[in-house]
Amino acid sequence: MAYLETKNGKIYYEIHGESDKTLMILNGIMMSSASWKPFLSYLVKHMKVVLVDFFDQGKSEYLDATYDQTIQSELVYDVISGLGLKRVTLLGISYGGEVAMNFVTRYPGVLEHLILANTTAYTGKQLRAIGENWIHAASTYDGKTFFKATIPPIYSTGFYESRADWLDAREKMFDHLFDEKWYEGFIRLVRSAETHDERENLKCFNVPTLIIGASEDVITPLSCQRELAQCIPDSKFLVIENCGHASMYEKPIEFFSSVIGFVYTAGSTFKI
Repeated sequence: MAYLETKNGKIYYEIHGESDKTLMILNGIMMSSASWKPFLSYLVKHMKVVLVDFFDQGKSEYLDATYDQTIQSELVYDVISGLGLKRVTLLGISYGGEVAMNFVTRYPGVLEHLILANTTAYTGKQLRAIGENWIHAASTYDGKTFFKATIPPIYSTGFYESRADWLDAREKMFDHLFDEKWYEGFIRLVRSAETHDERENLKCFNVPTLIIGASEDVITPLSCQRELAQCIPDSKFLVIENCGHASMYEKPIEFFSSVIGFVYTAGSTFKI
């Protein structure tokens, strides 16, 4: 357990493994550094892994005022610079992908690679409406209400039907896991994404980029990933079939094979 003190607040981070390559992972909005624990034993075989919690998330500081995502991209910069990280690949999923885009806009030239999964260039009307529904559910401070409003759309139909026991256990966990502080932090996180719009900046990105989409993602549909691929110069685009928004949970082999493969092959040329 380690913390980094910054002008914006205390940041929780973890470092796993040793390598000259660093994978820094940015969480989805309902995640924390603990969400990646099942995959660490595989990832550390290939690179150093840095996990971090955003403000209002996990073990990082919970704030007392609203903000936009620039405070989270400053968090990312503070961790990279404060820990002296080199050769960094930034992997952002969903909300984390939005922050990753904001980071590249504000801090060009820092990253070696960028991976954006199940994310979007801007918060459109439909995503804003989903966010409002999540805020309404969070405002009840009731775990079952929050679970039923947020979780079913995250997973593909096939996963939801086949993992009923796992999902039932998570619903019971939600009933006692979160307190009022967590729900208030979650609401601020959702609000911070409402002004997200990197469309004008994407064409200026100058970092090797992989975009991962999922065929059954209804939170950030495949069209969002196609738009990113069209806007970011020389980006690579990969689709995981029969998969919903939480692609690393539903299809971990496909997801992490793509991540590791890109880190080791991006920028390479092959003579055939």
